[in-house]
Amino acid sequence: MNQKVLSIRTIVAIGIGAAVFLILGRFAAIPTGVPNTEIQTAYAFLALMAVLYGPAAGIAIGFIGHTLKDLTAYGSPWFSWIIASAVVGLVIGLSSGKLRVNEGEFGKKEIIRFNIYQIVSNVIAWGIVAPTLDIFIYAEPANKVYLQGAVAGISNIITVGILGTVLLFTYAKTRTKKGSLDKE
Repeated sequence: MNQKVLSIRTIVAIGIGAAVFLILGRFAAIPTGVPNTEIQTAYAFLALMAVLYGPAAGIAIGFIGHTLKDLTAYGSPWFSWIIASAVVGLVIGLSSGKLRVNEGEFGKKEIIRFNIYQIVSNVIAWGIVAPTLDIFIYAEPANKVYLQGAVAGISNIITVGILGTVLLFTYAKTRTKKGSLDKE
């Protein structure tokens, strides 16, 4: 069977997702007090889109959305954090096949599974990828970038854990559960 890598629906979702990530990243972020580190609501939306459309969409939305945010906010992209955003989208997107959100299922087991994926994704992205690439690409001091990574990781875990779970739970409630319609 010949399958396309990305459907038109997924490509449209990537475009819309990247635009919403940009808007949330620019206008719905809360400063943390640590330089260049904010509490970002954009990652809860990235989690929703990655679960609904899969890892390829998650990577693309994280990469494109973060690149656009950096270009419009700072004038140039900061690739270590852009790559970390793509990693978050990838890892959370890997949960899409294990969660049945589109079938209206998002109970305790799915919430726990989703949150395990999002915690792992944020630990990898902000505890390892972003600070390590900051050191190798930009020659940033290790103590500074690992502090920034820790603050970003913890705030994203909390934000995605709360807002991402609410978004997925609410979305699942809009879907008709399989076998819920009875024949009269």
